[in-house]
Amino acid sequence: MANFRVPEENYYTKDHEWAQVDENIVTVGITEYAQDTLGEVVYVELPEEGQKVTQNEPFGVVESVKAVSDLVAPVSGTVIEVNTTVVDDPGTLNDDPMNNGWLIRIEMDTEKELANLMRAPDYKKLINK
Repeated sequence: MANFRVPEENYYTKDHEWAQVDENIVTVGITEYAQDTLGEVVYVELPEEGQKVTQNEPFGVVESVKAVSDLVAPVSGTVIEVNTTVVDDPGTLNDDPMNNGWLIRIEMDTEKELANLMRAPDYKKLINK
């Protein structure tokens, strides 16, 4: 079993996105587990800045040699920044999904939605099943 980094300060979705919260700005990416499961990522589609996203709804697509997967928003809000590096070079996601491979930053509508996400201990249980 691979040992995936699951930073304690982040929130996680059951769909294997991570969310790093700073005030009301949420940086979103896919976890190392998700990247490992997908295999080599070859294509990433992300929303435009200014686009609204809804918690638990798809906001983009990640395509690997094995599968195409929806990217699911951990919170509702407005996309304020898009990591175009990942779109131009999807390999960034393969190398560093937890840092340089972040996908979007969302200005969150309400912090209440964070209660619907997992914290690190629960996410670790999910991926170690």
